[in-house]
Amino acid sequence: MKNLWLFLLPVFFLFSFSKAKHPYHVGSVEINYNSKSKSFEITGRFFLDDLENGLGKKYGSSFHFNDEKYKAKLNEALEKYCADYFKLKADGRFLKVNYVGYEEDSESVNVFLESEAVPVPKKLEAAVSFLYNLFDDQINIVHMIVNENRKSEKLTYPNRYLYHQF
Repeated sequence: MKNLWLFLLPVFFLFSFSKAKHPYHVGSVEINYNSKSKSFEITGRFFLDDLENGLGKKYGSSFHFNDEKYKAKLNEALEKYCADYFKLKADGRFLKVNYVGYEEDSESVNVFLESEAVPVPKKLEAAVSFLYNLFDDQINIVHMIVNENRKSEKLTYPNRYLYHQF
């Protein structure tokens, strides 16, 4: 049953965007080890309005995706926000994670991060709490992928820590 939920929630998330307020507060985070660069490529996908509101609440300012004049302000805020709400450890060592940028459409935002280079890890740990500052029913579906071995988990507020052996 747990595997069914781990499959259905991201599918629901990807296909449930509408102009109306959404009844679920869910995001997804994929942490994928790239064996060529020896780094983790991280992609977070969130509802656009949730991320605008989460940034606004954290920084006391208004943010608007799909408005070019906010792009520099959004990049600066997202870089700080990701540093506060995402941490990654490989084999017991914290990794430096850099903000790369974001892409948006009319209803969702993809946020891109990349870790420093690291040998293929045996143990991967993450602290993921995106949008926990906004919703006490936030769910983040986290996928960890190392050498095509995928491990997925659902984190529900206030739970933010997970680890997997590879």
